[in-house]
Amino acid sequence: MNEIPPGLLFALLALLIVISAFFSSSETSMMALNRYRLRHQAKSGHRGAKRAMSLLARPDKLIGVILIGNNLVNILASVIAGAVFTKLYGDAGLAYATIVLTLVVLIFAEVTPKTIAALHPEKIAFPATLVLRPLLWLLAPVVWLVSSISNLLAKLVGVETSDQGGEAEHLAPEELRSVVFESGALLPTKHKGMLLNVLDLDQATVEDIMIPRNEVVGVDLDCTAEDILQQLAESSFTRLPVFRGDINQVVGILHLRRAAQILRDGPEELTAETLKSHLIEPYFVPEATPLPTLLMNFQKQKRRMGLVVDEYGEVMGIVTLEDLLEEIVGDFTASPVPSEDEEIIEQGDDWFLVEGGTSIRDINRTLDWELPTDGPKTLNGLIMEHLESIPEGNMSLYLKNYLVEIIEVSDKMITQARVKKMER
Repeated sequence: MNEIPPGLLFALLALLIVISAFFSSSETSMMALNRYRLRHQAKSGHRGAKRAMSLLARPDKLIGVILIGNNLVNILASVIAGAVFTKLYGDAGLAYATIVLTLVVLIFAEVTPKTIAALHPEKIAFPATLVLRPLLWLLAPVVWLVSSISNLLAKLVGVETSDQGGEAEHLAPEELRSVVFESGALLPTKHKGMLLNVLDLDQATVEDIMIPRNEVVGVDLDCTAEDILQQLAESSFTRLPVFRGDINQVVGILHLRRAAQILRDGPEELTAETLKSHLIEPYFVPEATPLPTLLMNFQKQKRRMGLVVDEYGEVMGIVTLEDLLEEIVGDFTASPVPSEDEEIIEQGDDWFLVEGGTSIRDINRTLDWELPTDGPKTLNGLIMEHLESIPEGNMSLYLKNYLVEIIEVSDKMITQARVKKMER
């Protein structure tokens, strides 16, 4: 090597630094590739993505060939640098070579190429596969030996290497939720909200979205024909539960289109017996049914309404397909029953007047609050659980970081309260 001109050695050293930079950038870019985006590109026919996927199928072999090449190049570069600097500076040349080569390798062969590769992995990784694939074939025996020894050592310390793609490529629901939440401008805000709502369906049950029993509108067959006709005329709903005396004595579900067919022959045709002949069999839903299960059951049974029952078979309320869809897409229709009294009224200074029977989920959704939903389902229930009794008059209390002022109380429940979210 002493007979080789220093200029040629410096050129060879520069070439080795470039090759080292290639291996360093290849390693970082291949590991930084988004596996889901890569899979999509491969399915779309992208050749570079297909090559990258085949290499990443065995990451131990990929890392092996990159590290073998990189270490060979770096060791050869150190030998040449030592020879050149010894020739130029004598015995002190080895110290100079160590310092200079360390700085050069760090800057030009490690930090800079790896930084660029981390920022633009696809631009580096896809062309690099054109070199890495044949190199992996050429060095296959050495790579196999290194990978085998490495896998054996990993097993000795309790790391299983047989499934190298496996579980790491599958997202848990919470991880998928984070992906959607962090998608930024890639997804419209409305679509992002809908996807998050779908992922959150598992956290809610029928009891969370049902219309409570005291708000259910239906037809009582024990009433007179005139009263039944009035009930039908005043209804704003398409489907009504039909019962005898009490909602627990449900006979069936009436579609108003069928009621119109009866009335077409005259009001005198409207009798309990004729109504019963036009009823649909009621569909009962346990109150603890998860919302995804309810959606599948509605689809399977071709239903749009269910009667919610508790463990004793008592009817607790009703749930409709519209209620379920609103959990995903939000309120997409106006309220079928216009009301002069809104459940949530803004009063200024961050205060809100809320009806006691208002669902906590509706409050959280409307005001972007975080009232607890793992217990009582209404504001009245939440306050009474905290107080462990029905208050005798107006009072104030804290529910975590929410200040509540009880405004109106009946014999059975808290009918109105003012609520304000306090700063933590």
